[in-house]
Amino acid sequence: MPTPPRRLGARRRRPAVLAMAAALIAAGGLGGAALYNSSGQRIAVLALARDVPMGQVITSDDLVVAHIAGDPALHPLDAQDLQGTVGLRATTDLKRGALLVRSDLTSDPATQPGQQIVGISAKRSQLPATRLQPGLQILIVNTPDGGSGTTRTPETMTAVVAAVGKPDTDGSTVIDVAVGPSNGPQLALWVAGGKFQVILAPRTAGGS
Repeated sequence: MPTPPRRLGARRRRPAVLAMAAALIAAGGLGGAALYNSSGQRIAVLALARDVPMGQVITSDDLVVAHIAGDPALHPLDAQDLQGTVGLRATTDLKRGALLVRSDLTSDPATQPGQQIVGISAKRSQLPATRLQPGLQILIVNTPDGGSGTTRTPETMTAVVAAVGKPDTDGSTVIDVAVGPSNGPQLALWVAGGKFQVILAPRTAGGS
């Protein structure tokens, strides 16, 4: 019995179906690549090149540009903000490698107009173990020798650390502090007598 001839229409449709399938596979691959590139998009942000203590002014040497995958949960400063970041002060201790965010910086100066700057040469025993940084609020306590033997509340003065020098060979450190316009002469007398103690003022809920 003779074999029936194949229909011409079926022969023509098969290559068309294969071509369409190949096109769909190629389109799916391109779509997957586009999705991967979109989800893996990297952005240039600012990070810390080294540790920066609280209160210190940010310099260009403190910063480095890092490239990270975009994440809506992260809000680091864009690398284009580099020039506007230099010159601002750190609001907290910044660690090397950390991403820089807006709350880490402030444009507020460590001292206010009208304040007087008084230099204090303090021994190790007159300072807290915590390293003092510009912008920290401190209390300076007058500690004169008690001659009468009676206990009284010591005189104190609120100040803000403006600058901290390097320790001398004898262990003493010179600290510039900012005080009110009427407190400078009084503090200078305490410092001249050498009878004072520096303590850290309690931090408020809003920061230093």
